[in-house]
Amino acid sequence: MTTVLVTGAAGYIGSHAVRRLLSGGRRVVGVDDLSMGHMGAIERLMGVSKGRLAFVKANVGDRGVMERVLVEHDVGEVMHFAASALVGESVERPTKYYLNNTGATASLLEAIDAGGDRAAGGGVRSVVFSSTCATYGEPGERWIPMREDCPQSPINPYGRSKLASEMLLKDWAEARRIAGKSVGLAMLRYFNVAGSDRTGLIGEDHNPETHLIPVVLQVALGTRKGVKIFGTDYPTADGTCLRDYIHVEDLVDAHAAVLAGVKAGEVRVYNLGTGTAVSVREIIEAARRVTGHAIPAEEVGRRAGDPAVLLADPSKILREVGWSAKIMSVDEMVGSAWGWFRGNPGGYGGR
Repeated sequence: MTTVLVTGAAGYIGSHAVRRLLSGGRRVVGVDDLSMGHMGAIERLMGVSKGRLAFVKANVGDRGVMERVLVEHDVGEVMHFAASALVGESVERPTKYYLNNTGATASLLEAIDAGGDRAAGGGVRSVVFSSTCATYGEPGERWIPMREDCPQSPINPYGRSKLASEMLLKDWAEARRIAGKSVGLAMLRYFNVAGSDRTGLIGEDHNPETHLIPVVLQVALGTRKGVKIFGTDYPTADGTCLRDYIHVEDLVDAHAAVLAGVKAGEVRVYNLGTGTAVSVREIIEAARRVTGHAIPAEEVGRRAGDPAVLLADPSKILREVGWSAKIMSVDEMVGSAWGWFRGNPGGYGGR
């Protein structure tokens, strides 16, 4: 059995993907430059890996290093998570996002072409790419819930860098097909990822933290005074934005299912969500129930670029792969995150 390369392996989603692969008996080599990820996550995963996890501290954009990783670890499949993912920062520093997201992806693909084919097991056969619903932008009510054929018109550099990566991956896969070296390619567009590994081994540790559920839970921990509700006049039942939350364990389970099923020459695209819309107020109420904390909330004006509703239509992946989310309870999602934060109030304790 060949090894799975996981880029961004020390990050929130990447570390959960490593854990899922290890639990399925796979060998994994993780790559992360630790600019946002945590060595603490890797160390914890090493402890349960039974010798099946290797780690290389490197930037995915370093083609020479990636060539060596692909050959030395006999990589046959790739899960590519490494990316910069702060929307606000992408507006301020667009070049960083195109370099780290699109440029690094191009370097990784060149490494696969140059070095991956020399691996003992025959080289890379499939690539699963971590994309985002941000590639859709603000499609309008007629596209809610959003299918994979929804027009892609991202409204920020982060979304555009991910869309550019999708286009690059499609062109690369087609070039490989023409050259007689077909690979399987899947691009998975996430909605709002939430929760933590329910054993408490690994979790979510961002600096700065911008995700709603961790921000709300930090209020319960006492590290924030309160939470802001941005906009209460949206055309929704309670006036606040609606989002589709998918538990991180379900998310990485979908990656494993797609990785196992995608075949050489195929290009697949799937939305990953639950198909259920949850409002900002409902998240805060769930956190109050789970934590027993009052969680003060301040109502303020809308943020620019926040659509009223972002909701996935996940029927395609169910139809083609047989996968659907299992954790549907918002309280369970919030509860798993709360378990992590209570057990690790300082996160991993450094990078």
